[in-house]
Amino acid sequence: MSNTTPMPVILIRTILLYVLVIFAVRLMGKKQLGELQPSELVTTILISNIATLALEDPDLPLLSGVIPILAIVCLDVFITIGALKFDKLRRLITGNPRVLIRDGVINQREMKNLRFTIEDLMESARDSGIFDISKVQYAVVETTGKINFFEKAQNVGADVPVRPPNPPVLAVSDGVPDGNALKEAGLSEKWLKKILTEKNIPLSRVFLLSADENGNYYLIEREI
Repeated sequence: MSNTTPMPVILIRTILLYVLVIFAVRLMGKKQLGELQPSELVTTILISNIATLALEDPDLPLLSGVIPILAIVCLDVFITIGALKFDKLRRLITGNPRVLIRDGVINQREMKNLRFTIEDLMESARDSGIFDISKVQYAVVETTGKINFFEKAQNVGADVPVRPPNPPVLAVSDGVPDGNALKEAGLSEKWLKKILTEKNIPLSRVFLLSADENGNYYLIEREI
């Protein structure tokens, strides 16, 4: 730092940048770093680097730190709004959840595509309190990188083991159907059209529709 810059000026710059960064992170609407999508994580890193540069060199005009931070936050907000309106943009930015284990069988090809090792899978399982991978019925990698596990039912006292159903999939999100999710549940778009016809609800009015492989579903209609 320059020795010619008065300490009160440095303190004021620090406080202003601190408040600005807090405002920027709050505007992004996430509580924890682990909840950030890739674009939001990049935004957070860039904001912290710009704020650091402005603090390390008090001779730089304060606006040289404020303007880039505000510009990055505005860009993130615009991208988020666009992702809410356009499903393809949302998938391009955030990606899709990937199934690593289905019906107790590990999808080795998907693990290779995601560059996940067995050690990565076992570590995530232990984080979820699962130490025997053979007890996992279903595992999905979220867009944040976190793996969620669904354990097999115990079938206590049953002569013949009964395969537990897989968890429901998100078949429709904000009026946009997910063909891959329907396929995972063994359902089809024809089944979806039948449900919407019975409910007399157009696809554009569906806020959320989840369904399982038995055809059981949960539907929420758009309110606004």
